[in-house]
Amino acid sequence: MSVIRRGAPLFVQALGLVIVTLVAAQLISIAVIFTLPPPPPEFYRAAEIIKALKTGEPVQPRDGRLLVIKQRASFGVSSGPDSPKRADFKAGIGRAIDVPTDRIELQIDNGPRFFVRRNPVTPPKPQDDGPKGERGGPREPFAREPGERGAGAAPGGRSQGRDEPLIFGDFKLGVRQSGGHWLVVEPKPTFRFDSWQQRVLLILILSVIAVTPLAWLFARRLAQPITAFADAAERLGKDPRTPPLSLSGSAEVAAAASAFNMMQERLRRYVEDRTAMVGAIAHDLRTPLTRLKFRIEAVPDDIRPKMAADIDQMEAMIAATLGFVRDTNRPAERTKLELSSLLESVIDEAAETGGDASVDRVEKTVIQGDPVALKRLVANLVENALKYGGAARGRVFAEPGMAIIEVDDDGPGVPPAELERVFEPFYRGEPSRNRETGGIGLGLAVVRSLARAHGGDVVLINRPGGGLRASVRLPA
Repeated sequence: MSVIRRGAPLFVQALGLVIVTLVAAQLISIAVIFTLPPPPPEFYRAAEIIKALKTGEPVQPRDGRLLVIKQRASFGVSSGPDSPKRADFKAGIGRAIDVPTDRIELQIDNGPRFFVRRNPVTPPKPQDDGPKGERGGPREPFAREPGERGAGAAPGGRSQGRDEPLIFGDFKLGVRQSGGHWLVVEPKPTFRFDSWQQRVLLILILSVIAVTPLAWLFARRLAQPITAFADAAERLGKDPRTPPLSLSGSAEVAAAASAFNMMQERLRRYVEDRTAMVGAIAHDLRTPLTRLKFRIEAVPDDIRPKMAADIDQMEAMIAATLGFVRDTNRPAERTKLELSSLLESVIDEAAETGGDASVDRVEKTVIQGDPVALKRLVANLVENALKYGGAARGRVFAEPGMAIIEVDDDGPGVPPAELERVFEPFYRGEPSRNRETGGIGLGLAVVRSLARAHGGDVVLINRPGGGLRASVRLPA
């Protein structure tokens, strides 16, 4: 048994990967947040909105996207009363474009987002030709009257500047026209990510880059034992004497590998014990058969030939069984061999003894196999074709991942119900496959056993034009 090195349990490894992944993602998020400057918001000044409404043309704000103006047949009306800031904002817009406030609607998805910034403004000089006490020039939409008190107003009522209302983020401001349609101002829609969305995407990308190597290593470590188990099962199916599995990994993998090796050892002992038992029985039968040979000398002459024939047949069956057991217990020697040369050599030997054997088609096909076992496989097929079909025509060709050996004969074929039963040991079908032909019934059983020991299989097919085809498929 091989030594199986145990590592940390799979549960601990998976938990460690999750913890490392979360910690790495959080560290990257913190690094991005503290390293990059805060994203600047998109500001839209009331003066910029007013300009777009007055001119009817797009306006490029100083700190936001392009303001576009559109005409629409309808515009959603806000439900509920306006907040003081919203009402003040709409009133300032209405004064600037000379439109009543009730014809102005403002839509903001995430609630009111206004604030007022104090900008210092130099008071205009009095005009000589104006009425006394009045100041010349147009009144600023959001400028406070000299007597008003508010943010930025000096004691005594003297104004020190004007308020500049700002709105940030997406919004839609609609002004209902006399004809019933709406003039709508809004930032130009765009499919680009906002600044905070870009940062979230950056954090995600950096987290994936940082965690991917760890996840790849863990996935590879997790998949490697599974692949090793599949390869070991494939080798076990081809050769029960394959070396035991050797794995290093988690405790679960080590336990599974140990169980697999124990199963393989039990299977190997089971097959060897059964085969040895059959061989021992066949060997022990030779002794009573030898005694019977001597005793039939005393029986009447009319029944002696039949008894001698039965004893000879039993000896032949025992010899075939011992040969089968011997070949099964022989250690396999797998080497690279070329199947077309193997088939040609078997066909040539059969033709030299007077058999109607020929090669129809050969392709150079190299596989890894036991030369002695495969030669016996091909020889059995050719022998069966000559014995039961009167001729043997062989071919070797390749398909993707497989090597194909086919042997055809000109015999009567096999009934469809018996195409599988003929592979059973000592089975002989009627009327062609009986004792008069000299067959024991192990030839095809040996062929299937050798083919499956190489990871392949064999099937029999009745050809449409008559005759039987034996097709062996072996992994290339």
